Amino acid sequence: MHVPDGFINAPVSVAAGVAAAAAVAVSLRGARRELDERTAPLAGLVAAFIFAVQMLNFPVAAGTSGHLLGGALAAILVGPYTGVLCVSVVLLMQGILFADGGLTALGVNITVMGVVTVVTAHLVFRGLLRVLPPTRRSVTVAGFVAALLSVPAAAAAFTAVYAVGGTTDVPLGKVLTAMVGVHVLIGIGEALITAATVGAVIAVRPDLVHGARGLTAPLKLRVDGVLVDAPAAATAPAAGAAAGSTKKVWVTGLVTALVLAGFVSFYASADPDGLEKVAADKGIDEKVEEHAAAGSPLADYGVKDVDDARLSGGLAGVIGVGVTVVAGTGIFWAVRRRRTDDLTATATATTTVA
Repeated sequence: MHVPDGFINAPVSVAAGVAAAAAVAVSLRGARRELDERTAPLAGLVAAFIFAVQMLNFPVAAGTSGHLLGGALAAILVGPYTGVLCVSVVLLMQGILFADGGLTALGVNITVMGVVTVVTAHLVFRGLLRVLPPTRRSVTVAGFVAALLSVPAAAAAFTAVYAVGGTTDVPLGKVLTAMVGVHVLIGIGEALITAATVGAVIAVRPDLVHGARGLTAPLKLRVDGVLVDAPAAATAPAAGAAAGSTKKVWVTGLVTALVLAGFVSFYASADPDGLEKVAADKGIDEKVEEHAAAGSPLADYGVKDVDDARLSGGLAGVIGVGVTVVAGTGIFWAVRRRRTDDLTATATATTTVA
């Protein structure tokens, strides 16, 4: 659903850019509450994983493919604020390095693919957890439904943006029906990928899944026949072990992302994705513009001057995963450090007043 340059006029693109910038600013502030020493590097990994899986287009109908959007997955794994930032990092890397998604349409893409998917998924996910039993299976089920609904919600959001700023005269009813219809099918793939990924992480490290927080009761000790909270010293070894296994999760996730982007992506569907297909069928792409980064050495997910298609695509995927994980981790560590600095300043001020 990467919107290219030329689909949306300049005024609406600027307005969407302002809205996206505001959403990112709010998310930067909110992410301080979601990130800690364990989840900051995980957030960078989530961004890299989304980048990798977005290269794996899967067929959904005759001549049409789809790929993961990732908003629901990010919201469940690392939280809604951090989730918006994860998707934004991916879209920025794709637009600048790979000429995927217009640069003038970056605000539209962040709003539609990042904010709408994350907010929709988060609201659905939290709503379902209120009525489902507090179990790990419920988290996976809620994640499936949230991901399923987030994709057609994004398709409807694009249609709304197109209704205001579309550059071609196409009946909106036809656009809405086509966009939502094909993206319901894509949503099924999104839901399966999201549920499988969340289920895999929660089976190994439920404490790293933002959406599963609160499922594990605090450690209790029985003293004179009464259950009391365990002292911090009693839980320290477990915390140390958890910190050690976080590295294993991170390495496993990174290797998986590299394999998906560097090898499995070669076997992805070559059919146009949902938006490309609808745009071609309905005439939305009549005024599409050449991407400003069309001359990038990595444009169209291939390395320039590498003739072998498999090698070219694989190298581009590996580079994309590497750049995304480095950029994402750097951003999230900076956000985490800012939170630490704020807490230190608050504590110092409180001590001084006291």
